[in-house]
Amino acid sequence: MRNTSRSGRIARRVSIVALVVALGACAPQFSNHGYIPPQEDLDQIKVGADTRDTVAEKVGVPASSGVLNESGYYYVRSRKRSIGPLPEREIDRQVVAISFSSNGVVQNVERFGLERGQVVPLSRRVTSSPVNNQTFLRQLLGNIGRLAPAGFSN
Repeated sequence: MRNTSRSGRIARRVSIVALVVALGACAPQFSNHGYIPPQEDLDQIKVGADTRDTVAEKVGVPASSGVLNESGYYYVRSRKRSIGPLPEREIDRQVVAISFSSNGVVQNVERFGLERGQVVPLSRRVTSSPVNNQTFLRQLLGNIGRLAPAGFSN
């Protein structure tokens, strides 16, 4: 009778250890992709004074720039989380958009993020009009959901 209770306790301990190991394997794993310059570096950029070259010197060359008309620099950073066998899920994405006028002078410095699947401007320094190349920004930020311009519906 003693052997049975002892083997039962050992089996219980083994199953508890196995449960703890299994739960530990389900701890969230985070991965970061891309780069956004620190805010103190972005604060060095003077709207209306700096050019493409001076921006590249101050904060570096971005991985993405205006695709159609070379209108701006786009710095993109995303953070993803995966838990166990579940698919990876994006939990944060930010884009810094630096727009230039036709003569290459900084026109806008804007930071965008996602909040509940919607594009949200986090900070903005604009001299004249808002970012001209919103289609590219919407493509960068639109993977979570379809984003239509205000007043339009799909």
